Amino acid sequence: MDVVELSSQRPPERFYRGGARIVAFRGLAGPVPSREPEDWVASTTTLFGEASLGLSALPDGRLLSAAVAADPLGWLGPAHLEAFGADTKLLVKLLDAGQRLPVHAHPHVSFAAGHLGRAHGKAEAWYILSGGVVHLGLRADVGPAELSSLVASQDTDALLGLLHRIEVRPGDVVYVPPGVLHAIGEGVFLVEVQEPEDLSILLEWKGFDLDGARDGHLGLGFDVALGAVERTARTIEEIALLVRPAGFGPQVLPEAAGEYFAIEHVAVSGEVRLEPGFAVLVVLAGTAAVMPTGGAEVSLDAGSTTVVPHSAGVLRVLGRAELLVCRPPSGATGA
Repeated sequence: MDVVELSSQRPPERFYRGGARIVAFRGLAGPVPSREPEDWVASTTTLFGEASLGLSALPDGRLLSAAVAADPLGWLGPAHLEAFGADTKLLVKLLDAGQRLPVHAHPHVSFAAGHLGRAHGKAEAWYILSGGVVHLGLRADVGPAELSSLVASQDTDALLGLLHRIEVRPGDVVYVPPGVLHAIGEGVFLVEVQEPEDLSILLEWKGFDLDGARDGHLGLGFDVALGAVERTARTIEEIALLVRPAGFGPQVLPEAAGEYFAIEHVAVSGEVRLEPGFAVLVVLAGTAAVMPTGGAEVSLDAGSTTVVPHSAGVLRVLGRAELLVCRPPSGATGA
């Protein structure tokens, strides 16, 4: 199999503003969208409650999900299949926060399986492209009654005040474990890796184009949904373990993230070789020629996103470029 460059695939009319930075990053022509703040890359899942919106299409028109189902060995490799079955275990997004996102959290897989029948929760991590402020983790313990009251009253200042406020810079990474409350600040642009689900518990919706009282609890009711939210404080030292400069290497995320996904940050000056395995490449800067074992060479520019099947083998990457290699959980990339 060859590596496959993917076009921009942005679900329209999201509840928050953004999209201009995605268009600029990808070098796209045409009008700048105001409510297309997410570009879903190599997606085999849909937006919550949708039948097909969010699924990634390959250049030949097939859905990636259908292609993987038709040839799971070729796309994912034997080690991945043995560990996880025909499940890519990965979703990558470009996310442009044209306004601050609401305070929210995502469930752990145990909660998602028990209450929603889903195969994944939603751990996520961000590689920061344009910096700003993010809010992450509770500064003090909060009881269930207090949390429910804040949600019911939509006391935005109090909800945001519960969380650590952190300045992030380009090149930082942020790991968001399941259950941890968070909000991305206006102006932050990032590459997100996550489990392949669209499951958000919204504690805040005042001022956003959504009906949080109806849609913020995954159809479970807030009495149940808030049970998935972490209510214990995280110290400044614990937050520092989740937010840090990425550096370069095969896993630039905190060690705990390896249970869910990995980001390899690669500088190419001449030639670099990437190990086999299902992956998504995001070129941050420069130009690179990607040569799969026995496959066709693909030239990639800054802003491009590419899905790599396991059967592409070892990739030779030549040129001068900076890229992210987003992979499924550790141990899933073996030959």
